[in-house]
Amino acid sequence: MKTPIDVKLVDAQIEKLGVKDLSKATIREIVTLVNWIHEESGKEFVRMEIGEPGLTPPSVGIEAEINALKSGVASKYPMISGVPELKNEASRFIKNFINIDISPNSCIPTVGSMQGGYATFLICANLDAKKDTALFIDPGFPVQKQQYRVMGHKFESFDVFEYRGKKLREKLESYLSKGNINSIIYSNPNNPSWICLTEEELQIIGELATKYDVIVIEDLAYIAMDFRRDLHQPGKPPYQVSVANYTDNYVLLISGSKAFSYAGQRIAVAAISDKIFNRKYPNLLQRFGTEGFGYTFVSRIIYALSSGVSHSAQYALAAMFKAANDGKFDFVKEVKEYGVRAKKMKEMFLDAGFKIVYDKDLDEDIADGFYFTISYPGMEGGELVKELLYYGISAISLLTSGSTRSEGLRACVSQIVPEKMKLLEERLKVWKENHK
Repeated sequence: MKTPIDVKLVDAQIEKLGVKDLSKATIREIVTLVNWIHEESGKEFVRMEIGEPGLTPPSVGIEAEINALKSGVASKYPMISGVPELKNEASRFIKNFINIDISPNSCIPTVGSMQGGYATFLICANLDAKKDTALFIDPGFPVQKQQYRVMGHKFESFDVFEYRGKKLREKLESYLSKGNINSIIYSNPNNPSWICLTEEELQIIGELATKYDVIVIEDLAYIAMDFRRDLHQPGKPPYQVSVANYTDNYVLLISGSKAFSYAGQRIAVAAISDKIFNRKYPNLLQRFGTEGFGYTFVSRIIYALSSGVSHSAQYALAAMFKAANDGKFDFVKEVKEYGVRAKKMKEMFLDAGFKIVYDKDLDEDIADGFYFTISYPGMEGGELVKELLYYGISAISLLTSGSTRSEGLRACVSQIVPEKMKLLEERLKVWKENHK
């Protein structure tokens, strides 16, 4: 059986990587492996393993950052709590696109949502001595669990696919009723399945968060990217759905990476409910020496992690938020390209005999967006990752995301520009011929 990339070459690089089961390989390990195979073979890859933006960053952000650098901010430490311009525009953006009121004071810039998540996970793990465990609504972003392992804190998780709608309440309560859960974490739209939690489900999460006094950490990395709904007009419904409508116990992670294609500058905002930001937790005193949630988050944790966020990048995100708030920059229109790519790619994979793993959003077909999930009959995830490498196609196993679907892979559409779309079509044509 002839494949686009020599089987022995690929196998040698897998051996060099040292990961016996590719279903357990991390995103960055697959990135490294693909780089090695590319270097050895000289063959281009269709890269679906990493969720990196594939669109040009907005000029309004670039120009604002350049102007900030020209003004001399590079020689000055930024305030850890953030520059006023960003805090004010973040507050406006949340009101305009989520219809939630959060004061500028509670909007804290972070070094990407990775840092925002880490800081939030760390503080939530220390709010109450009895609540030593976080709960992930999976599948989810694999690196967040790695962050918990680095911290040495406990977490539990469940795959939400079988517990949609009203069934979510009983499932969540089975964990929360134990009294040891400090936070609930999920992304919406979801990385990797692209499931979008509904108002009913968010209300369930919010009500239970209030009942059991836990913090909901809502990762909005893909804000407004459920393209089935028109979410682009500032200050007008429909809005991005959010748990913030149903509880005061929340932290929203809003990233510049995907919605604004500004991933390289590592800039995001952790928007903390005003009630939580100003709340005092006596248990924080033991570890951090302060008891206010917001003060501890900023002056103890963010200070220790990075002493603030790149000064110029803050001005870039502020400018992009402002342009969106003022109706001068339709960021949703820009990222709709991902939905177009997803639709084409799904059709190609289905034609080649693949299946969509997470295919339904309750009664609706799953939306076309930044990610989708695939499987091939008779293959487990690790086996499929490996065999696709022979065809110059890379993806990651769903097992790393907390999914129970061991056969599935996550496919990211962001790097599949038109010329790569043609290459994918050619590679899948060979796959189809070889798997008759």
